[in-house]
Amino acid sequence: MSRSISTADTPSLRKDRGAFFTPPAIADYLADWAVEGDPKATVLDPTCGEAIFLESAARRLADLGATTTQLKEQVLGVDLHRASVDASTAILRDQGLDGSLKVGDFFSESTPDRLDAQLPLVDAVIGNPPFVRYQKHVGLERKRAQAAALAQGVRISGLASSWAALVVHACGFLKPDGRLAMVLPTELLHTGYAEPIRSWLKRRFKAVHLVTFERLQFPDATEKVVLVLARGSGGCNAFSLVPVEDASDLPNIRMFGPMHLNVAPPDQGKWTDLLLPVEQRQIYDRVVAKSFVDLGNYGAPTLGTVTGANDYFCINEETRTEFGIDERDLARICPPGTKHLRGSTFSRSDWALLRENGAAVWLLQPRHSDPEWLKRPENAGLASYLDRGLASKVNEAYKCRVRAVWFKPPAAPTPDLFFTYMSHRYPRLITNSAKAGFLNSMHGVSLNAGVPKEARLALPILMMNAVSMLGAEIHGRSYGGGILKMEPREAASLPVPSPPQLSAAWNVLKSERAKLERHLREGLWTGVAKRVDDALLCDVCDIPARDVRLLHEANLELRRTRMGARST
Repeated sequence: MSRSISTADTPSLRKDRGAFFTPPAIADYLADWAVEGDPKATVLDPTCGEAIFLESAARRLADLGATTTQLKEQVLGVDLHRASVDASTAILRDQGLDGSLKVGDFFSESTPDRLDAQLPLVDAVIGNPPFVRYQKHVGLERKRAQAAALAQGVRISGLASSWAALVVHACGFLKPDGRLAMVLPTELLHTGYAEPIRSWLKRRFKAVHLVTFERLQFPDATEKVVLVLARGSGGCNAFSLVPVEDASDLPNIRMFGPMHLNVAPPDQGKWTDLLLPVEQRQIYDRVVAKSFVDLGNYGAPTLGTVTGANDYFCINEETRTEFGIDERDLARICPPGTKHLRGSTFSRSDWALLRENGAAVWLLQPRHSDPEWLKRPENAGLASYLDRGLASKVNEAYKCRVRAVWFKPPAAPTPDLFFTYMSHRYPRLITNSAKAGFLNSMHGVSLNAGVPKEARLALPILMMNAVSMLGAEIHGRSYGGGILKMEPREAASLPVPSPPQLSAAWNVLKSERAKLERHLREGLWTGVAKRVDDALLCDVCDIPARDVRLLHEANLELRRTRMGARST
């Protein structure tokens, strides 16, 4: 009998509930690994859908000698969609197989340690959880999923897609020495919301194997997938990584064989580098080790000033003039946001132009907070502005309420460089030639003593190379809308040219600085990046042009992956 699901179950309906039918080659591979030659193995698919995994597992168990009666007890499945469960039950029986499939919400199923449990502990959990993004994974269903994961010790973010909590809850049904064999989206490796899942995998299992694919494996989905095969309990420090071209390569895999790489994912942060093909990862690692250092070697990225109410504390020239606030009671700042930072430097003329155009270029920083001082006639404008803040209850905002003087935000030290920690394309460094203050819409970098004096001007341009851009994708995190975000700790780990390479490359490029700056401000950044790659990577670091091209392609691929994860 050919596999068929009700014609009423349209592609759009399957997409709405996150159901993408798994290629048989993947199902067979995972089922074979999950059963592991044990004719008595019990297998659970918590969202069995069309039951392709349970069919593969039942067939494997039957080949090992399990009878139809035994399969009824050994092959277990749950799914919300009654039509799929009915059709799949019929498919199993038509092939002389059997199993116990039930209709229901798996998150409502109590784990076997509960008195009301209806499902037993099993030897293997297998499947392809529905991939429902957080916008549709809402209400009571989301709360139930989060509670189920929390019961297993994992707190799931409100931005998590449905698969995250399901994998954790499903392992509550797994025996201590049991096996997990699942198809998961590559969001597991690179999104911020999946970090608790990554940490949990390292804590929960004795051994974890990841199989990644070069090509898309689901014709009706745009998301790449990773196969997660985990077993035992007690935790592990390293994973076994197996990159393959497509599902046809799976039969050739042997765990711990020559196709494997041992990788030690970090305790925190992304595992994005695991998405890179082996050759590109090796090139990146080799170049970074030889010619690059962490940005933190030049200076630690720090948070900007937190005002608690930017709309009030950040003032434009019109407001300053209206109230007659003395410039001595204000500090010059780079306005909130980073869209105005188009070049490699932020100059005094840039600041003056923004002031003329009505941008909020002043930060309220009164010289004194003494009430008697504020009563002086020359301070009447400032006092009036503070009264406006009181009337608007700005002083009751949390950050204002907890500081000694509500109307004077503690200004962060003026940095040498700005760092645009949230970006769509790539993070950038900008020389702070204006000596302006900054807010928490960006980071600041104050250069350490002893770094090359040219670093202040050179880093913003030389950072625009394929290695640093790829490093940003690896170390940064994907957030809503595909935005790349780098917190100070992650920014500090960004690879940038080491001092000797920086000085050598800057000797070549400094005469072109004006032209490169003009191109950046005109949005022609790809040409600038190409010139930097030629001067820094090819000429100074002596990297073959082919390797530079592969690094560039890897950067574009990871960026496409991030931008494709629009809601993570």
